[in-house]
Amino acid sequence: MVIDSSDLKDSLILVTGANGFVGTRLVDCLLKNGFRNLRCFVRPSGNHESLVLTINNYSGATIEIIKGNLLVKDDCKCATKDVSIVYHLAAGTGKSFSGCVLDSAVTTRNLLDALYSNTLLKRFVNVSSFSVYSNFKMCRGALLDETCPIDRNYRQRFDSYAFGKIKQEDIVFQYARERGIPYTILRPGVVFGPGRGGTILGRSGTDTFGFFMHITGRHKIPLTYVDNCADAIVRAGLVEGIDGEIFNVVDDDLPTSGALVRAVKRNIGPFFSVRVPYHLFYIFCSVWEKYSTWSHGQLQPVFNRRMCAASHKGNRFSNDKLKRLLGWKPIVPMDEALKRYFSYMKKNKKK
Repeated sequence: MVIDSSDLKDSLILVTGANGFVGTRLVDCLLKNGFRNLRCFVRPSGNHESLVLTINNYSGATIEIIKGNLLVKDDCKCATKDVSIVYHLAAGTGKSFSGCVLDSAVTTRNLLDALYSNTLLKRFVNVSSFSVYSNFKMCRGALLDETCPIDRNYRQRFDSYAFGKIKQEDIVFQYARERGIPYTILRPGVVFGPGRGGTILGRSGTDTFGFFMHITGRHKIPLTYVDNCADAIVRAGLVEGIDGEIFNVVDDDLPTSGALVRAVKRNIGPFFSVRVPYHLFYIFCSVWEKYSTWSHGQLQPVFNRRMCAASHKGNRFSNDKLKRLLGWKPIVPMDEALKRYFSYMKKNKKK
């Protein structure tokens, strides 16, 4: 069952990365559900406008915004003091492997170190990513769920973000095993919605070469609308009896890659695209990967077989565990979610 907000009305909830795309919606979701004692941890250099606007919509709430750096242990101690639930969304998103390890894994370790002596802690909710999975040996169309293997082939995959997230999860598992930290982990798919610019076609193909290569074809894309994702994250901190569980976050009625490409062209604007069969792109990635090895890294292996499989192989996705254990269901249906996203993109395109 979901813990009633009245049971936690005096408890302090920490949200890291609170000014991010998902973090701001998470704060809004907590406030909508009656939680009024929040601590929002943000980077000093971040844009806090959306977070402040969200907070200003709720009167009577005790909301503290702390600016700091989770790489600084004293800042972690300040952030975690007297908290009961931690929603950890802060992460490294750059192209540097060392940077992603620092901002995803080391920051998580610092937080957990600061929480070790906290007797009030009820749960540490770690927000990870679909990118940690390996579907390299799976068949096309196979079900990718929480039981699937993690990708440990860091060099071959050449994905700094996924590397940081995998190391982050490893640290959570270690601290749960050795220090008894109560945790849940969520692995969202492609989070989209108003407020996030750019494209949602990353798992449909690539436009690296000046035109869009449409690769994934008829297979579905693991989208989750930001409000639906935030609701799942909130529940993962409040539902009893789920310590140690991992949840994939994807919405219902997922669009196929082809339908999504057509919808983007229709709603945002036309662009030149070429349909490239998966097996041909896989061969291209294999050649690129081999040349990178042969040239001793003169050409970075940004295209490789594991990246190709992870993004474009085409799998089925399930949110059954999310529904079964958390009582979750999408607040916003996919048709409406895409409508809102395209409306936002059109409005910002005109500016």
